[in-house]
Amino acid sequence: MSATTSLRVQKHRAALRAAGLRPVQIWVPDTRRAGFAEECRRQSLSLHNDAHERETLEQLASVADTEGWQ
Repeated sequence: MSATTSLRVQKHRAALRAAGLRPVQIWVPDTRRAGFAEECRRQSLSLHNDAHERETLEQLASVADTEGWQ
């Protein structure tokens, strides 16, 4: 990284901090990992016809703002 790029990044981060923001690192599952899709499918199927899941989805649908969605 060149000095000018480093300085620009430093200024940008300082501006964000001045605006009251702070950096946060988030670790998420690696979707490229072998078995990821299969595990998603397994978890989805385990919720099929689950009463609590249906109730949760209905509650989310009742409060969702979908105006303008296609």
